[in-house]
Amino acid sequence: MSASQIPNLNTLRSGRGGRGRGLRGRGGHDSSSGPGHKDKVVQGTDNDASVSRLSAVGLGYLEDPFARALTPQSLETRRLPIINRGTYVRTTAIDQLVARFLGPPADSDPTWKTKKKQIISLGAGSDTRVFRLLSTRPAQDLVYHELDFAVNNVAKIKAIRGTPLLQRVLGKSEDVTISDAGDELHSPAYHIHAVDLRTLAHEGESDTSPAHNAGHKLQALVDNTLPTLLLSECCLVYLSPDEAAGVVQYFTHSLFPAPNEKSEPLALILYEPIRPDDAFGRTMVANLATRGIQLQTLHKYASLESQRRRLHEQGFDGGQAAADVDFLWERWVAEEEKERVARLEMLDEMEEWKLLAQHYCVAWGWREGRTRFNGWRGLEQQQSED
Repeated sequence: MSASQIPNLNTLRSGRGGRGRGLRGRGGHDSSSGPGHKDKVVQGTDNDASVSRLSAVGLGYLEDPFARALTPQSLETRRLPIINRGTYVRTTAIDQLVARFLGPPADSDPTWKTKKKQIISLGAGSDTRVFRLLSTRPAQDLVYHELDFAVNNVAKIKAIRGTPLLQRVLGKSEDVTISDAGDELHSPAYHIHAVDLRTLAHEGESDTSPAHNAGHKLQALVDNTLPTLLLSECCLVYLSPDEAAGVVQYFTHSLFPAPNEKSEPLALILYEPIRPDDAFGRTMVANLATRGIQLQTLHKYASLESQRRRLHEQGFDGGQAAADVDFLWERWVAEEEKERVARLEMLDEMEEWKLLAQHYCVAWGWREGRTRFNGWRGLEQQQSED
């Protein structure tokens, strides 16, 4: 199963005057509907992610020249200030971690910056990060893979075909191939794969299974000799705990076997909701249930500590860390930047903002390889309290 993200702290908390505040993220499991309906709910939420991103870009929170191209015009709308701020914090925090992975500080292994890197985004949907990265760095330095449902890929590839700005980022048209179904794209630096991530959790069960076929296609295109970063922005949370663990295990065991003298570092960044058991969290979960949305791993990984433990148990033993969005806003955003953001919109719901921000987190972990990676060292101590 592939899914992208729950955009920006829309936690379905009932607002004043009965106004609902929806968690319009990627996901959904309606116990009263069949599997096909559940998947459509998951697939359909990507539009909301793109709208939230475009709202933040349009108001000046973020710079992203590609957001407009990947947002259907009929869906344009302005999000609430707390949603825009959440989009800003989540995006900039993950951008910082990605930047440190691609080229950490000067005190790291001197060979690290010169190494080609690889990013694999799970449930990328309409995400623009690949275009932002490839437009600012040499294409030969990075290869970027996106895995998502075929229907979401079709929409993204259609947008690429119709937008010269996106095409220019990909380089020469003769180097780009698109599947007959329009659901896969491959170029030297960018690959879009039509993959239901649930199949990867069952990879190896049968040589004729969909899992085997999907895994075989990935193995042919993913370079397991490169330092690799996995991204999951509210994607794995929609799988069962066993499936979510199985997807990660596919990468840590099958695609990138256990570390040895030849392997390179492997890292994972997660963005997920947390703390479902306090008063606010219970309201959030109840309101989500009314929309048929079930975040299946939420209770298993409900705290910052459980997120860190999860990363360690799944093989990222070089270091693990997790911080909620409130902490990231307070500690990772410079005072001057906070003042700039505060001037963009009036935010008079500070208590609500803090509640929302405390119920989402970014977690990150890595395992070492033959090259020492310390771009995230020190960050693992950023928020030790829970």
